[in-house]
Amino acid sequence: MDSELIYQLAIPFIPNIGPVQARLLIDHFGSASAIFSARITELMAIEGIGRIRAHSIKSFKDFSKAKEELHFIRKYNIRPLFITDSEFPKRLLNCPDSPVLLFYKGEADLNAQRIISIIGTRNHSDYGKNLTENLVKDLGDLNVLVVSGLAFGIDAISHKAAIKNNLSTVGVLAHGLDQLYPIQHSSLAKEMIKKGGGLLTEFTNGIKPDKHNFPARNRIVSGMSDATIVVETGIKGGSIITAELANGYNKEVFAFPGRVNDIKSMGCNYLIQQNKATLVTSGEDVISYMCWNNTTVRKEKRPLGELSENELRIVTILKEKDETHIDELNAKCDLGNGLVAVTVLNLELRDVVRSLPGKLYRLA
Repeated sequence: MDSELIYQLAIPFIPNIGPVQARLLIDHFGSASAIFSARITELMAIEGIGRIRAHSIKSFKDFSKAKEELHFIRKYNIRPLFITDSEFPKRLLNCPDSPVLLFYKGEADLNAQRIISIIGTRNHSDYGKNLTENLVKDLGDLNVLVVSGLAFGIDAISHKAAIKNNLSTVGVLAHGLDQLYPIQHSSLAKEMIKKGGGLLTEFTNGIKPDKHNFPARNRIVSGMSDATIVVETGIKGGSIITAELANGYNKEVFAFPGRVNDIKSMGCNYLIQQNKATLVTSGEDVISYMCWNNTTVRKEKRPLGELSENELRIVTILKEKDETHIDELNAKCDLGNGLVAVTVLNLELRDVVRSLPGKLYRLA
């Protein structure tokens, strides 16, 4: 077990291998140890790897940083979550540039039934603060996991509002877990963990919150949730990047409108104007669009008739609960996202499966 974990921890330190290439390698070989033991011809044959990256892997011999990381995570009770682990955020599996390794300090379920990301400007107004607090309050009865980036402004307000409303909340960081940025949120971070939330990052200890780490952080914020909600933001900045990423992952994006001449609302108005976000005015709107208030009792099913093996696999998963997100189907079916989409569509056409807003599916 330790040797496999060492190989997993070593992947971030291989030169020329980023998240996309690491994902290709894991999809091909199935484990970290198999990557390191593969022949160079096998590595070179993988599309997207090639000669230079294959040589980087085969020439990698220095596992000292991986061993140092193992010592660090054990000392501070940090959980490494590899992409093949059951506790890895499964919604990220639908993102081609997903990290293959995450570090987690906390207890919140990263595969909770309902997960939202709340993002916005660091320089919020009273309007943005009130919107955020009321939004989280509206979601309080649904046991939603609230995700944000632990930054100043809307991020911190959303984390605090989640705690106030007895919701778990996770902060995704742009640095290693040996530090906290901004340092002013140290007490908030401790409270989040204490109240059943947590801190999550793809960065090893010693990695500082450099500017280029924040867009990488933002893809996790958007990718691990069902929907991204932009409360208040200018026309440029991290919130717009995160919303764009969410759109690229086919996630739901919502935005609160603001006055047309308000700099702090121009980003939200832009997203709505460009049809990159759905306009919402409250948490109730989000709940409605996501069909999270659907209490209709499912009617007795008629006989399904003969199903193919792939169709039966999807139907079996849908039987487990009332509503299932497409990301969960992709993760559990192990068929490939394209084949899952085609199979689900065929089931819809036969009135076996019903699609719901928010990329949710249920048996008809």
